[in-house]
Amino acid sequence: MKYLIAGLGNLSPEYENTRHNMGFMVLDAFAKASGAFFNTDRYAQKAEIKYRGKTVILIKPSTFMNLSGKAVNYWKQQENIPLENILVLVDDLSLPLGVIRLRPGGSEAGHNGLKSITSCLSTQNYSRLRFGIGNDFPKGGQVDYVLGNFSNEDLDLINQRTLVTTEAIYGFLTDGIQITMNKFNGK
Repeated sequence: MKYLIAGLGNLSPEYENTRHNMGFMVLDAFAKASGAFFNTDRYAQKAEIKYRGKTVILIKPSTFMNLSGKAVNYWKQQENIPLENILVLVDDLSLPLGVIRLRPGGSEAGHNGLKSITSCLSTQNYSRLRFGIGNDFPKGGQVDYVLGNFSNEDLDLINQRTLVTTEAIYGFLTDGIQITMNKFNGK
């Protein structure tokens, strides 16, 4: 059985610790906990782990956020991964910093990376783990906020919360999205 876990962000160094790279940060924490290392591959930085008899493909699309669907769709097809075994890790403005929410599908909520994935997969029915980045910005300041860096205090909280997201990802791989949602949402 194969799974695909995709963290969304931008690989360019200027975006490294920005809020919009939260998907990369969560995936990096999971990869580190799993002993995985990323290598450059087609459309993504890619790693692979084995977990409880499952092959898990980890990708950080190199296509930039707005074209993330190209990488997700490519690796879905390349590895013959069923839609229900895909989990996308993404930042979310509507959630307070560090709060996570898992869903088996749903709207893109204005997120361009999710819009790209939905377009390339021709469905909204793929699981996602949203990691709250908060929304403490003035009117008209959303772009600067999302592309801005975290404070050291924020990074301390994020480091603690990525331990929880790692548990949630393992939960998705073991128990599926419904049980994992009930266990982790809002915590």
